[in-house]
Amino acid sequence: MTTRPNALDFFLNPFEYYTIPLDRWIATFVNYIVNHFRSIFQAIRLPISWTLEEIQSIFLIIPPLIFILAAGLIIWQIAGRFVAIYSIISLILVGSIGVWEPAMVTLSLVLTAVLFCIVTGIPLGIACSINDRLEGIIKLILDAMQTIPRFVYLVPVVMLFGIGEVPGTIATIIISLPPLVRLTNLGIRQVSPEMVEAATAFGSTHLQILLEVQIPLALPSILTGLNQTILFALAMSVLTAMIAAPGLGSIVLEGVGRLDVGQAAVGGLGIFLLAIMLDRITQAIGKSNLQMAWHKQGPIGLFVSLWQLQGTHQ
Repeated sequence: MTTRPNALDFFLNPFEYYTIPLDRWIATFVNYIVNHFRSIFQAIRLPISWTLEEIQSIFLIIPPLIFILAAGLIIWQIAGRFVAIYSIISLILVGSIGVWEPAMVTLSLVLTAVLFCIVTGIPLGIACSINDRLEGIIKLILDAMQTIPRFVYLVPVVMLFGIGEVPGTIATIIISLPPLVRLTNLGIRQVSPEMVEAATAFGSTHLQILLEVQIPLALPSILTGLNQTILFALAMSVLTAMIAAPGLGSIVLEGVGRLDVGQAAVGGLGIFLLAIMLDRITQAIGKSNLQMAWHKQGPIGLFVSLWQLQGTHQ
């Protein structure tokens, strides 16, 4: 509060004299949380840290050529040969521009964040589709999460979890979660009521209807949410570099800080290649022409066909 205003000044510009001390309230609240509940947040950090370390150690210990071949076979199996060829070319380009290890660090961080988004986001989206009141509350929270600038999340994350790759992963999870929750909820709600009624008429339980009718029919929407979550996670890699998260984002940030256009472009190209690769994989998984028996497609399907062909000749 400043000097006592006269009536006219107060009427014309009341905000110059009286303001809500929201910044002090928030700072006091966050400091209270840090001082009294830090151990809880450190416990939350443990599973994320363990998962990230395991994925990262696997990615970094495998020689690049073997990793590319193995990734190509896996992607061929789950997304088709054209996406596999594109992914192999993308990974070769990533290695060729000299950012293989940072790319593997970024990929492990993104996959860890996406894994925890799946574990929390899909069940939360299912719960929202069942309960309208919960949906209203969660929608309000998600709106706030997606409206608040991403930089704002870094301050409480640093205060509660510290700096480094694990806090960077936690910030990525927070930013990337909303699309998966929204589209899981939307996909299940858009399932035809006639399909649900038919399943009910055949004596299916609520759990059976959810697992065997609603989720399979909502899968395209869920995969779209997963696609958006992955892209959000990759987009966060540069911001999390500000709190000492390693990877391609740190290369971009260092290049910008030094005004080194080449270094920033190399890091940005690495992020671009990973983003397009993961985007194509998730899109291909959701296509109807890939919804066939797993043993009839990809390298496994080829192996089974050759085995059967050999058996007929014998």
